[in-house]
Amino acid sequence: MSFLDNLEWRNATKEFDASKPVVQEDLDKILNAIKMAPTSFGLQSWHVYVVEDLETRKKMKEHSFGQAQVDTSAYLLVFCARTDAIERVDSMIDHLSGGDAAAKEKMKGMEDMLKGSMQKKSPEDVLCWATRQAYLALGFGMAAAAELKVDSCPMEGFVNPEIDKILNLPPHIKSTAYLALGNRLKDPEKPKFRFPDKDLFTHL
Repeated sequence: MSFLDNLEWRNATKEFDASKPVVQEDLDKILNAIKMAPTSFGLQSWHVYVVEDLETRKKMKEHSFGQAQVDTSAYLLVFCARTDAIERVDSMIDHLSGGDAAAKEKMKGMEDMLKGSMQKKSPEDVLCWATRQAYLALGFGMAAAAELKVDSCPMEGFVNPEIDKILNLPPHIKSTAYLALGNRLKDPEKPKFRFPDKDLFTHL
C-alpha cells in the first residue's frame, strides 16, 4: 500500500492490544520522522518523552480521564513545548559552529536575528509558538506510524500540570499532547468520517 492508502487505513485507535508490541525498529523510524519535522527557525522547540514504563503510565492515566490508550498502548509519546527560547538559540549556534570561535562569529547576524525575534515575544507567546512546533512534530509522527502500519492516537485529554509533575519535567518544558502507539485491538466499527472537499478547501 502507498503512503496515501495508509492514511486511509489510519484511525485514532481507542483500544490497543497490550499483548502486541511495537518493534524497536519501527519506533526508531517514527522518532526519526519526528526529528525531521519542519520547525520555525530550525530551533526544534519541543521535547518528546517516550514512556514505556507501565507504572508511570498508570499514574498518568489517573490524570488523563481514565483513557485506555494511556496504559494499553506499547508506547506513550508525550510531546512537550520548550519555553527556553534564548537558550535554545545559543545551543543551536554552538552545534552549528562546532565550538569554533571563528565560525560562531560568522553566525552573529543570524544569532542576533533569532534572539531578537524571541525577545519580542511574551512568555505566553513563546509557549504558544513552541506548542505549534510540537504539533508539527506530532503530525509527522502520526504520518510515519501510518506508513509503518503502526496504530496511533493523538490525545489532549489530560491535566497538564499533573503530568508535568509525574514526568518530573523541568520548568521550561510543558506537556502538550500525547501520541499513543501500538496495535489496534480490533478494526474500527464505523467508517472514517470526513467533511466533503467543498467544505474544507477553497480554490482561488
